[in-house]
Amino acid sequence: MSHSLSSGDDRIAVPASRRRFFAGAAAVGAVATVAAVLPRSNESPAEAQASPVLPPAPDKGGGYSLSEHVKHYYKTASI
Repeated sequence: MSHSLSSGDDRIAVPASRRRFFAGAAAVGAVATVAAVLPRSNESPAEAQASPVLPPAPDKGGGYSLSEHVKHYYKTASI
């Protein structure tokens, strides 16, 4: 089965299978894009929702602690 596109007197036959191929390629590209954007985790859903264990805050204020997150920031921010 083919479809015709007309522009004036010129007619171009486009096979339907070619349209299905490009539509399928676009769908596969969209799925690949979504899969690349979704976060990946080896943790179970219960472990992912568990909050990290933090040391108690000091009695007199402050509360700064050199956590892994802070160490990573300093490592990536150094010039």
